[in-house]
Amino acid sequence: MLKLRFSNFDLECGTDEAGRGCLAGPVTAAAVILPNNFELDFLNDSKQLSEKTREKLKPIIESTALAYAVTHLEPKIIDEINILNASIKAMQESIVKLNPTPLYIIVDGNRFKPINNIPYSTIVKGDSKFMSIAAASVLAKTYRDEYMNKIHEEYPMYNWKQNKGYPTIEHREAIRKFGTTKYHRMSFRLLPDQLSLEF
Repeated sequence: MLKLRFSNFDLECGTDEAGRGCLAGPVTAAAVILPNNFELDFLNDSKQLSEKTREKLKPIIESTALAYAVTHLEPKIIDEINILNASIKAMQESIVKLNPTPLYIIVDGNRFKPINNIPYSTIVKGDSKFMSIAAASVLAKTYRDEYMNKIHEEYPMYNWKQNKGYPTIEHREAIRKFGTTKYHRMSFRLLPDQLSLEF
């Protein structure tokens, strides 16, 4: 059973990201502040939920949250500052957009950097322990999937609609065959060593 609060603050926000391990597309983060009376039975870590369930949860979270925000950080930034820093930056940017401003932050994972002097705690597997982090994970995933579906229209040969930019065999095969796009993360190992890219 997911808990509503970690701290004693009413304005506690949960934050999480999606797309960290992808070869293409943005890393997307969300931050959510839930009300005190929030209840949602089938809310869980987005990775444990089907796409259909996530899509069903998204409007419920958006209409009942006190505040929510989502941020996409492009591959160019990921390549410049690395994926860990980009994930943290996307979470920070989402938190800054929240109105009201949270008084406490709970973060999925074990790494974060302070933002605007707001106290925070990092929680490993937080998305399967706290509702606000689970809600943030659902928003981050659904918004990112939407983004990948959109850019799939531009480059259908990579089948991002299906693989969402993750390093599937099919995605890597398409990179080998067609090369890279502006959406690929050039600092990542896009192909296994034996399949090097011809630039």
